[in-house]
Amino acid sequence: MESQNYKNHRKFYPPHHFIYLPLLMILEIFGIYKIFNDESHELIWILFSVVVFLIFYLAIMMRQHYALGLQDRMVRLEFKQRYFEIFQLRSDEVESKLTFDQIAALRFTYDDEFKELLYKALHENISGDEIKRSIKKWKADHRRI
Repeated sequence: MESQNYKNHRKFYPPHHFIYLPLLMILEIFGIYKIFNDESHELIWILFSVVVFLIFYLAIMMRQHYALGLQDRMVRLEFKQRYFEIFQLRSDEVESKLTFDQIAALRFTYDDEFKELLYKALHENISGDEIKRSIKKWKADHRRI
């Protein structure tokens, strides 16, 4: 498996991203094409296109909404656990000062860099993307959604 880093850390689900969604896009383009080229059934093709668009939209939103909502909760729990393991303190106050983007970016660090980048996030308010770009030794996460 390829070593994970900033440039390749995004994840795709092939059946969803490369089969189902492209197929829906093709059906949508076909429906729009038929609206203009089959005037005798124009209303049916408009309805077809609207239904395909709604299925497409719902497929994207529902998959993302459930998976990302759960993943966000897990990321916060991981942060709390890790913070406690490193500092032997509750993280409630620290967590409230960080954005979710910063917390999520800190997941990709090992403990020594975690301390350094957490300090920068709290005192210099660096963004999650800046945290990711600052990581010297990337801690891969191959199990995320």
